[in-house]
Amino acid sequence: MNYMLILLLVIIILIGLLVWDKYNSFIYLSNLVSEAWSGINVQLKRRYDLIPNLVETVKGYSKHEKSVFENVTRLRTESMSARSVEHKSELEGELSGALKTLFAVAENYPDLKANQNFLQLQTELQNIEGEIQLARRYYNGVVRSYNTNILTFPGNLIAMFFSFKPKHYFEIAKEEQENVQINFE
Repeated sequence: MNYMLILLLVIIILIGLLVWDKYNSFIYLSNLVSEAWSGINVQLKRRYDLIPNLVETVKGYSKHEKSVFENVTRLRTESMSARSVEHKSELEGELSGALKTLFAVAENYPDLKANQNFLQLQTELQNIEGEIQLARRYYNGVVRSYNTNILTFPGNLIAMFFSFKPKHYFEIAKEEQENVQINFE
């Protein structure tokens, strides 16, 4: 009888250690997800700060492209205020498409393409886009690890008990994957 009590106690301790370890790994991965999201936000802030300068530079050369400038400005504002990963992801895809359109418009103005300020802003934006891509890849990798841990056994039982929920990926919108179509009428 004593052996059964000791065995039961050992099993309870082992289960407690498993729960403790899994819970701590969920917290660790959740913090990594938050850190990765912060890295994306830093890069997006850099892009948001650059966009008004870019729009103003192009606007000086192409007065009749008003709808392009308004769309870029609107999407920038909406994306800055988006709260969820899904909504921000969607708006960022649209904003990237609008920026491609802005650069396509700039192609019609040879003086603008030779403007040193425009070229510097364009290069800076390309660098920021590369950093956003790296930050997005890191974030999605951490989210994958987190989701795998909370969706696989026995982590799924522990995650359910402590209300850990899967995180959403920061995905590229379908519009961002397609080439920009410009129609000058």
